[in-house]
Amino acid sequence: MKYIPLMIMAFLVGIAEAHCQKRPNIVLFIADDLGAIDIPLYGNQLVKTPNLDKLGSESLTFTNAFASSPTCSPSRASIHTGMMPFRNGAHANHTGIKENILTLPAYLRGEGYKVAIAGKYHLGPMEAYPFEMVHGTNVAEPGHEGDGVLWTDLIMDPVDDWLSDASEEADTPFMLVVNDHSPHVFWPESPEYNASEVQIPTIHIDTEETRTARSKYYTDITKMDRNVGRLMKILETRNLLTNTIFIFTSDQGPQWAFGKWSLYDYGIQVPLLVRWPGVIEEGRDTDALVSLVDLLPTIIAATNGNVPSEPSKIDGKSFLPLLLGKTDKHREYIVASHTGDGDMNRSPMRMIRTKRYKYILNIAPEVKYTTHMDKAHPNEGYWKTWVEKSYLDEHAKAVLQRYHNHPTEELYDMLADSDETNNLAFNPLYQEIVKDLKTRLSKWREDQGDREIGPFDQKGNNSLSPGGPYIFK
Repeated sequence: MKYIPLMIMAFLVGIAEAHCQKRPNIVLFIADDLGAIDIPLYGNQLVKTPNLDKLGSESLTFTNAFASSPTCSPSRASIHTGMMPFRNGAHANHTGIKENILTLPAYLRGEGYKVAIAGKYHLGPMEAYPFEMVHGTNVAEPGHEGDGVLWTDLIMDPVDDWLSDASEEADTPFMLVVNDHSPHVFWPESPEYNASEVQIPTIHIDTEETRTARSKYYTDITKMDRNVGRLMKILETRNLLTNTIFIFTSDQGPQWAFGKWSLYDYGIQVPLLVRWPGVIEEGRDTDALVSLVDLLPTIIAATNGNVPSEPSKIDGKSFLPLLLGKTDKHREYIVASHTGDGDMNRSPMRMIRTKRYKYILNIAPEVKYTTHMDKAHPNEGYWKTWVEKSYLDEHAKAVLQRYHNHPTEELYDMLADSDETNNLAFNPLYQEIVKDLKTRLSKWREDQGDREIGPFDQKGNNSLSPGGPYIFK
């Protein structure tokens, strides 16, 4: 009998162990319209999120994570395709991706995973996303039956049932996507927070109605946090926590001025927590620049799957080395785009951002910037108080002026001006930076096939595909 050298034996044993090691389950929890800076892990000291606080202590927390778009369905489509909005086709809200594009559930099913979705949907077309639906997770809030999909609650009992079945199939790994409806408007009518204590960002206007609305927004964040806790408890009860990668994020920022529908950080910076027991060092932060478009290749890489070749098939870049502690860097810069949302929001914009500088190109600066906040159901009636105060107060006047009127170009030093109020785009001292970022953005737009040159017109845009349902039963 020939003896195998110890080094070779150890190598073969390592291969065998790796081959036989059970592949991790994946749980992706996506909050709806949540600003990163509005939870304690990112600086807010008033909002109560005990479950996220605990999750953060067990996770790698990303302090520079960004959505690909500040609008719901484009952001979600990017997460599930690994492509930026113009490449996948879903670059306006409520639109679907192009034909023959593979999505995360398709990739993982090809790797032998069960893949399911619970809660909000807002993806399309449905046939492009071969999810198993966890039915019964979307129900009308009590007292608001028949008031429309924005009054929908996430119910976790069917998720418990699905995970119970999944836990019995020990040889089949799974991915479960749980999409909450909070803190998307409409917010709870009975706030749990004292309006006099809430924090009003300096970029907003402080009125009594604003404080009431913000206390309701905070209440909805805490409501979402309870669902995170329920999900974690279910996983623990089903003995699934140890071999499950738990990812928490948001689709984009909140429905507040300079948040959702804008490319300021309040609109695109998202919380991102990744918990992976025994693999990720707990309670660690990273300031590496990442995009939510990077989630798809990262998830596939973490499951030892075949990551699509980059950049020919996807825009995302796996940050698995970050999770494993092998590097503290990821991207040199990130990009994001906003096209529009129906007739209320027709001001397209593009953005490129390094850790220090952000450049924004406004494609239709001649169009007065408006959104659902001031055109549809102006959040609980606070908007009219902003308008009224703008006639009496210089700060309020400046806020509305900045909100409605966007210059062609914007440049911000994010380290010195995190509120993004001092536009340096026309400052002679910063023209080299403007030129560099503008050139990079122009090249990126060309590569993406982004040829938009004016105000958004959804009805006249034949390149957009119909989106899928907002929810499923």
